[in-house]
Amino acid sequence: MSERRHDGTGAGEDGFVLHAVQGMASFSREEWDTLGGACRSDSNTSPSDSGTAYNPFISYDFLSILEESGCVAARTGWQPVHLRLEDTDGAVLGAVPCYLKSHSQGEYVFDHGWADAFERAGGRYYPKLQVSVPFTPASGPRLLVRQGADGAAVRAALAQGLKALAGQLDASSVHVTFAEAPDIAALEEAGFLHRTDTQFHFVNEGYGSYDDFLATLASRKRKALKRERREAVAAGIEIDRLTGRDLTEAAWDDFFAFYMDTGSRKWGRPYLNRRFFSLVGERMADDVLLVMARRGGRYIAGAINFIGADTLYGRNWGCIEDHPFLHFEVCYHQAIDFAIARGLKAVEAGAQGEHKLARGYRPVTTRSAHHIAHPGLRRAVADYLERERREVEMAGQYLDEHGPFRKEGSSE
Repeated sequence: MSERRHDGTGAGEDGFVLHAVQGMASFSREEWDTLGGACRSDSNTSPSDSGTAYNPFISYDFLSILEESGCVAARTGWQPVHLRLEDTDGAVLGAVPCYLKSHSQGEYVFDHGWADAFERAGGRYYPKLQVSVPFTPASGPRLLVRQGADGAAVRAALAQGLKALAGQLDASSVHVTFAEAPDIAALEEAGFLHRTDTQFHFVNEGYGSYDDFLATLASRKRKALKRERREAVAAGIEIDRLTGRDLTEAAWDDFFAFYMDTGSRKWGRPYLNRRFFSLVGERMADDVLLVMARRGGRYIAGAINFIGADTLYGRNWGCIEDHPFLHFEVCYHQAIDFAIARGLKAVEAGAQGEHKLARGYRPVTTRSAHHIAHPGLRRAVADYLERERREVEMAGQYLDEHGPFRKEGSSE
């Protein structure tokens, strides 16, 4: 696809120039690192209108690795068409990681029903535009703003640019998933529909140890988790945490075997290839935590996590031996241990899974925004989302009330 340009006007008399570009190579690392949340050097700055704490998934390395490894490409149904917003001097003011898609796989915010209904009615749902981090159900900035720029004006221009790009590419819709509040506000102002869902996150309330966390739970829940952690390693299993220089190619070989086994069983075709993990180990080793379970001198299970400025993001898990509770230990309990030790504020443990609630993860609302070009489909989706938002809110309240934490005034 040739480069496309959309000229618009931002706040006041400021001019914006908007390009659709074919990949991360259209940005220099230095340009991308000026965007809020994309560079580790801004990790210790407090979030502002144009900046946020470092998120590894919107880093130059992560998004580039997806493309360089071939996991993201036109042939996989994820064709990069990133937006690049410049001022009239050519300096980058903002960007959007965006993909032209021919299917709805690897997104975790499901629109299969919308696609089926529209195509049964004679419409053409694909291609569509997807604004997300591929294969990654973690919330973060989506309308990226250069630090120090006018965040409201840049986000407004990017939101309008997405709608214009959809028209130029004859895309049925634009889907901005796992977005944060400032982006959702700008997108709603531009006419996007608001959708909600629920994930389960651990929130670190300043705990000094795992036992401090356990003390906040009801007595019965504390005992259950202690027993669960003991039984998870009862078969002579030891747990290793690998990060930085410990991430050898041999460790990646083992983890990739786990990933392929689980991926093949769960969704048929794993999204990430072996080269992806080598490149992550080469360029992002300090942002990665592999939790690996070892028995009899070999690794038998593992989970990959990514480390942000204030959040640990749990991603993929796999195993070649089944042991009771090992999945919970490797994915959830070890993540809490690490977050407490590092002083991280939260653990995001990925999509779905009410079983996380019993392990001290709380229900948290996630958000997305959707532009639907066809008026009839838009009306139908808007009605559906209004009902869905109410249901998500009620379910979240119910889950929060029935969590494992001690109730106020309880003597347990």
